[in-house]
Amino acid sequence: MTTSNPTQIAALSSHPGAVHVAACALRVALTDDLTRLIPAGRFEAPRGALSGAGPWFLSESNARAIMAGASARSTDIVIDYEHQTLLAEQNGKPAPASGWIDPRSLEWRDDGLYGRVRWTAAAKKSITPGPDGEPPEYLYLSPVFPYDAETGEVLDLLHVALTNTPAIDTAVATLAAARMAAARSATTTAKPEDTDVKREDLIQMLGLEPVTTDKQIEQALAALKAGAAQTNKLRETLQLADDADPVAAVAALKAGTKPDMSQYVPRAVFDETNQQLAALKAGSETAELDTLIETGLQDGRIAGKATADWLRTQGLAACRAHMKDAPALPAFQEQQKGRVDTEKDKGQGKDGLSAEELAVCKSMGLTPEAYRKANPVE
Repeated sequence: MTTSNPTQIAALSSHPGAVHVAACALRVALTDDLTRLIPAGRFEAPRGALSGAGPWFLSESNARAIMAGASARSTDIVIDYEHQTLLAEQNGKPAPASGWIDPRSLEWRDDGLYGRVRWTAAAKKSITPGPDGEPPEYLYLSPVFPYDAETGEVLDLLHVALTNTPAIDTAVATLAAARMAAARSATTTAKPEDTDVKREDLIQMLGLEPVTTDKQIEQALAALKAGAAQTNKLRETLQLADDADPVAAVAALKAGTKPDMSQYVPRAVFDETNQQLAALKAGSETAELDTLIETGLQDGRIAGKATADWLRTQGLAACRAHMKDAPALPAFQEQQKGRVDTEKDKGQGKDGLSAEELAVCKSMGLTPEAYRKANPVE
């Protein structure tokens, strides 16, 4: 792991003790299963390695913290040769990878922190014994890790190297510590006193009491953010310019839209009037429809009762269209006129009674039907 990883740096920066960097060595193994990267419990460097360093300690809780930080990485953990990743700036030589560790494969086991390694083709040859039992070119894995200077607790896994010198030169740890310190410095530029001053300014700007908890500050900021969102929504609704005052715009809107109640009626009155108008309209349309049908029957544009009944079901608009397009039939008009004249000759009106009989009905308060029933035709 490179020391510029933000998750790693944040974790190390929050650790209460001073942080140092160390490297140790484990026997390398070529396997498709997980490979042990850091031993569990209390361990020390091989004899002569990093004089004065160790012992170190890796507990299950430390390992799980390392695993959680590694899961946020976007790159794999590199395995190089002889810690060349750290030495490249000094000796100018390339730092090829011998393998890569998937950070999401890290796993805690009783004897240490394990991970799945994908070796390069060249590295596989260098760690594989010969066909006649010849030893491989490389025997050891050397993890580089930061640790708490007071407790020796392992805090992270920076990277790993293939090596044959378990007694690692002190320069490796020094270079790793310097690189990690530079990365930490780049991500923590604000001094503690600057942070305190900014916090006080924030409390003052939010209008909070001097003695305010972080939770109260967070709540005030959340309320401020919600208010800003509502204001932006109001600006969009009112289509205001960025420099317009939404409060003034709302006040002007309220003043300009105050209704004159003398110009309005209660809703119930409005609904009742609409119902009456609808009824009058319906009655007017019915009367007009009756008139059109009667006219059509008289001038021949409506052929007969069946057509008239059908037009009545279609409504006023359909009847108007029919009367507009249908031709008048003179022969039918003459036929209708002859029928009327015949009825007049018979002295009968539309009820089948003569004028004299209708006069009797009127004077006696009888209907034509009642009159006919009382005076059947022989």
